Amino acid sequence: MNARTHETEGGLGTMDGSVTPVQETGLAAGPIVVEARNLRKVFTPQDGNPPVVAVEDVSFQIRRGEFTVLLGPSGCGKSTTLYMIGGFEKVSGGELMLHGKPVAGPGPDRGIVFQDFVLFPWRTVLGNIMFGLEMMRRFDRAEIRARAEHYVQHLGLAGFENAYPSTLSGGMKQRIAIARTLATEPEFMLMDEPFAALDAQTRDRLIADLSRIAGEQNTTFVFVTHDVREAIRLADRIIVFSPRPSRVVQSIPVTLPRPRDSYDPRLLEIDRELRSLIGRHASDDPAF
Repeated sequence: MNARTHETEGGLGTMDGSVTPVQETGLAAGPIVVEARNLRKVFTPQDGNPPVVAVEDVSFQIRRGEFTVLLGPSGCGKSTTLYMIGGFEKVSGGELMLHGKPVAGPGPDRGIVFQDFVLFPWRTVLGNIMFGLEMMRRFDRAEIRARAEHYVQHLGLAGFENAYPSTLSGGMKQRIAIARTLATEPEFMLMDEPFAALDAQTRDRLIADLSRIAGEQNTTFVFVTHDVREAIRLADRIIVFSPRPSRVVQSIPVTLPRPRDSYDPRLLEIDRELRSLIGRHASDDPAF
């Protein structure tokens, strides 16, 4: 990691060296599967305006099986970083490695869930979940249906298999989008603020469900948010971004066991320390 990144294993290390002790989860440190080295992204407008530096000198590592959260204020470049990992945006400078090789474009090893639900209105719940499996062309019809039905149960969609998206709430629609992506069993699950448009109660339920799923699977999650509470309820590691042009302020392991209680004093202490850290770098940014 670059000189700007500070990390303290076994707890939340602040820039002044203090550590919030937390309990180990027992999560084994897997091999590094994603590595960014001095990553840079510049957008060049077509209207002749000056280039926009979205990401500047970002370095971090992601290990197999970790739930990594990219946390930062709106517009800081964290979603752009996610899309570069997904292969949807090209790297302007530095290196972005996937299993030691440069990211060359999208691939079936990386599934993505967006903030918008991106469902097919003419397909039922089950049909939407089956879609990704159909596109893979690896399974027969019976296997596709069986896999889709498994994730219907797993995501709390039982009883709604034959419903259409227009009849469902935002939370249910996002469950479908998550189930559709998980059903293809990608190595990497990329999630771009998937709960941002949901009400607080629905968001809390989905955070709890996603935390449970993450604990049951060996999928590597990369999750973008600007919500501190959301980050510490989900993450094994939080990579904190500065305001644009983004840099990594700190990479923080969160080793609290799952499931995590929002009112756990240890969680509240991590929240306090994390907000203090963020405040020193983004005191004038309302996104936090």
